[in-house]
Amino acid sequence: ENGAGKSTLVSILFGHYAADAGSITAFGKPLPAADPKAALAAGIGMVHQHFALADNLSVLDNVLIGLEPMWLLRSRTAPVRKQLAEAALRFGLAVNPDARVSSLSVGEKQRVEILKALVRGAKILILDEPTAVLTPLESAALFVTLKQMVAQGLSIIFISHKLDEVLQVSDRIVVLRAGKLVAECTAAEATKPRLAQWMMGRTLTPAVYPQRQRGAPMLVLRAVSTAGHPALKNVSLTVHAGEMVAIAGVAGNGQAALADLCCGVLPLGSGQIQLGDKALAASPANCVQVGIGRIPEDRSHIGVVGDMTLWENAIVEDLYDARFARAGVVRREPARQHAAALVQQFDVRTQGVDVPIRSLSGGNIQKLILGRVLSRKPRLIVANQPTWGLDVGAVAAIHDHLVAACAAGAAVLLISEDLEEIMMLADRIAVM
Repeated sequence: ENGAGKSTLVSILFGHYAADAGSITAFGKPLPAADPKAALAAGIGMVHQHFALADNLSVLDNVLIGLEPMWLLRSRTAPVRKQLAEAALRFGLAVNPDARVSSLSVGEKQRVEILKALVRGAKILILDEPTAVLTPLESAALFVTLKQMVAQGLSIIFISHKLDEVLQVSDRIVVLRAGKLVAECTAAEATKPRLAQWMMGRTLTPAVYPQRQRGAPMLVLRAVSTAGHPALKNVSLTVHAGEMVAIAGVAGNGQAALADLCCGVLPLGSGQIQLGDKALAASPANCVQVGIGRIPEDRSHIGVVGDMTLWENAIVEDLYDARFARAGVVRREPARQHAAALVQQFDVRTQGVDVPIRSLSGGNIQKLILGRVLSRKPRLIVANQPTWGLDVGAVAAIHDHLVAACAAGAAVLLISEDLEEIMMLADRIAVM
């Protein structure tokens, strides 16, 4: 599950963290603790869940970082360019070495991370939730690459809680729960229900949700258009109170623009947008105050402020609320109590409300964002990919919370690429 210790374990393997006890051997030799250089020298490469790339540099420059000493008067680009081209050709990881990283897609950035490890001579490649930020097509391309790597002698540790992917790509599977290794089997012996039970310590039964009664129109878009790319073009849509409307479609067809427009982040080009019977002003602060709850697509960079504590993030959209701030001064104790209640109610796995939010796993950050939104009892919830990269237990919990909010009268606009999720939850479906 999210927060079971997967990322902590591989951070120890790669030398980012020091283990309090135990030992690690690589190719029969002890691996020094807390020493990434030693891990690299031993042939261990790692692709992090959140990429460690310099966006303002080229692909080649990113690969060069750490490969040569800082005191060289001139960078030796020619041999590294040759190694990069050879690795790209050998494993089918096509990427332009002179392209600026900021101009690449998420899938291309991941290729750069893999190539960085291969150029450094990785024989064991650790992939920490590599498909959490990929589209289905990019994930399929990655799986082809991984099979080529294994066929050519590389060992791969593939960390994921997407059970279909685990069964598709692996030879052996080990399961972590609450920091302990609880099961190990071959992929041929495993099934989705069995893995889910090991992960959560309980059997997960598929939910069946009752029909809902829809109320008056809550969100109304009439012939809406926006500038930018991809732009919205003459979009009309109505979401009623007590109704969940899902937006289906391949990523990049205007879903993000639609979500940003409904949350006041993107200005309206033409047309009309209403909440209830009033025009909606294009202001994020106004949208929060009139009762719109936002679950953004990018939880780590847009949904929270990484260096702020959990309790600060729990109230970051509520600073107009007299419970948490007066005369511009934050009331710490009520805010901390509120955060602690959200942690309890939404099963956020954390060491306390005073830890930096970036120390939480992605799934637990998402559960906090959901709790922050639902605690205000919003009239409209805009949920953009709310279950991306989450384990089966967290997905089921978020589905239950969204359905309960909808049954209580909230209008829900659900944007998802998961067709099973859409078919299970939505009252109506629109396609972009």
